[in-house]
Amino acid sequence: MQIDFAKLQYQYQLYKEELDQAIHKVLNKSNYIMGNEVKELEENLQTFTGAKHAITCSSGTDALLLAMMALDIKPDDEIITTPFTFIATAETIAFLGAKPVFVDIDEKTYNIDPSKIEEKITSKTKAIMPVSLYGQPADIDAILAIADKHNLKIIIDGAQSFGSTFNGRTDSNLGDISTTSFFPAKPLGCFGDGGAVFTNNDALAGKMRSLRVHGQSKRYHHQYIGMGGRMDTIQCAIVDVKLKHYAKDLALRQEVAEKYTQTLKEKDLVLPFVNEKASSAWAQYSVRVQNRDKLQAKLKEQGIPTAVHYPMPLHLQEAFSYLGYKRGDFPLSEVVSNEIISLPMNPYLSNDEISYIGKAISN
Repeated sequence: MQIDFAKLQYQYQLYKEELDQAIHKVLNKSNYIMGNEVKELEENLQTFTGAKHAITCSSGTDALLLAMMALDIKPDDEIITTPFTFIATAETIAFLGAKPVFVDIDEKTYNIDPSKIEEKITSKTKAIMPVSLYGQPADIDAILAIADKHNLKIIIDGAQSFGSTFNGRTDSNLGDISTTSFFPAKPLGCFGDGGAVFTNNDALAGKMRSLRVHGQSKRYHHQYIGMGGRMDTIQCAIVDVKLKHYAKDLALRQEVAEKYTQTLKEKDLVLPFVNEKASSAWAQYSVRVQNRDKLQAKLKEQGIPTAVHYPMPLHLQEAFSYLGYKRGDFPLSEVVSNEIISLPMNPYLSNDEISYIGKAISN
């Protein structure tokens, strides 16, 4: 059997007629930048998430930049985040000249450990940036209490978690600004790069709308130093089609995760843990195993692709050597990065495929 990790082609064929129609509608109008489909998607994202404002942008990375620029993050400001994430989380902080300050992760969820945040707060700290890793939000109740106490902003890096919830609210509606990515392999993906920022604050929303078009207040009048951060019309049209089916796809992802857990519960693996207050979008189904390389090689031989999200925590990356961290500073992040492995995960994995993967792991 040959397993497809994300089944993007399968999904395209599933919604092909609607997707092709939406794409050709844009082509026939040739309104490729800021066409009507951009506004339509934003309105539908607002309805789906419950956030007052949804603003599309060019990528999940640029969504983080827009959020920090809107909050006036300056050089030498500090933002507390996790070292166990994709580099964009901390890279965007550094890109603005601010300092990423890392906090180790919770051993079960692999999200930032709120009990370790407060000791890292200084007079330079301006925000906390939790990551909703693998699709599950961090413990926002605990983080919000800390942010309120110290007058800090919260930026949610929800690149992997669109449609997840904490206490019944989507994680696009949890921070001062929440972000997501529509990268093709994300739970809700476009056919290229795309992302969005969400907020309930009118002033922040207005500023981010301006920042994504070079800080314009009106054409060729620039109120801020901004960026070219628009999501193009075709990508918005694609995501809008997929959004109509997304609640169903999320439910299927949950079913796949539950079947995986049933199939793998007797194996010598650490299985994913979801906080009882949360639901996951299941961007990944990631397990921990002692001899990862051996398991990866064995699965590959049997046509089962895997991925490692992520093999090296950020505090050990050469790009962040200037921060002065060393091995041992964040021991849980280091242990998990050596053991984590992501199995094929998408809404369309069949029972036979899950059973095949389970047997391959046992052999």
